[in-house]
Amino acid sequence: MRDVAKLAGVSHQTVSRVLNEHPNVKQETRTRVLEAMQSLNYRRNLAARTLVTRQSHTLGLIGFETTLFGPASMLYGIEDAARAAGYLVSIATVRNLERREVLDAVDRLSQHAVDGIIAIAPKPAVTNGLLQAPGGLYCVAVGGAGETDAVPTVRVDNAAGARLATQHLLELGHRTVHHVGGPHDWPEAQERVMGWRDSLYRAGAVVPPVAFDSWTAEWGYRHGQELARDPEVTAVFCANDRIALGVLRALHEAGRSVPHDVSVVGFDDMPDSGYFLPPLTTVRQDFAELGRRSLTLLLEHMADTDTDEPEAPAHIVVSPELVVRGSTAPPPR
Repeated sequence: MRDVAKLAGVSHQTVSRVLNEHPNVKQETRTRVLEAMQSLNYRRNLAARTLVTRQSHTLGLIGFETTLFGPASMLYGIEDAARAAGYLVSIATVRNLERREVLDAVDRLSQHAVDGIIAIAPKPAVTNGLLQAPGGLYCVAVGGAGETDAVPTVRVDNAAGARLATQHLLELGHRTVHHVGGPHDWPEAQERVMGWRDSLYRAGAVVPPVAFDSWTAEWGYRHGQELARDPEVTAVFCANDRIALGVLRALHEAGRSVPHDVSVVGFDDMPDSGYFLPPLTTVRQDFAELGRRSLTLLLEHMADTDTDEPEAPAHIVVSPELVVRGSTAPPPR
């Protein structure tokens, strides 16, 4: 810093102010300091800064090994928000959503002196693991059911999204809506069933049995073959877009036209969903907003110095949006 200050003709305190983006620095001076830093190839010593401030300005992010669009998009959304706020991100992934693996991930991140942790938490085992984080290490969970957890959470209102999808199909004139569920042990899958079932109850419609399995197109295809054999099936709400893709193929192979014979709705709004044949009506989750909200919640939590009477964990719910495309229409007459 002294070398930069000498080359720029300023004090080392001025260099420090420029590095910390202090507003009381003239633009001409700031430019001169930045040019001196570039000329000398100066990089601040983050390790030394951590020792002085006791803050690493690094956040831990816990994800899991998956190709699922939702969790992967949450991960990117959180990382983008952290980078925009000036934080580095250290990512720890777990192979299985089990408490022991989550505890190991928390331990690895705490050894790197992260200031806080955000975890993708589709199952209770993840939030249970966060509860065991070392004292003073703040944590936020993203996804899952949320409100019963003892850590701050940010999640999409899955039940509301399912209601949007189901009500859309009922308003088109379908007498009832069948549902192809995701994994039985995922809170998101359960909440989507709750929203679907609630809409049918409110409309006085028949509630068909729901089947659970996985988030895959292969599962959608297998169950779609069963649905395609039933001529009474005119509307299907799928727990995610991949399942919907499998259902679309099964219906096509059975000669059931979409949307003229059967309407199909998904959940997620993957980037490819608008290019399915036909383009898929689906429920959009705002993953960028989830990232921003989770980061804001963590930073607010970290800034709260009132440790004598800690506030109850905050639970933020982000509303989804129905995107209507070509896979839904009134039922056949």
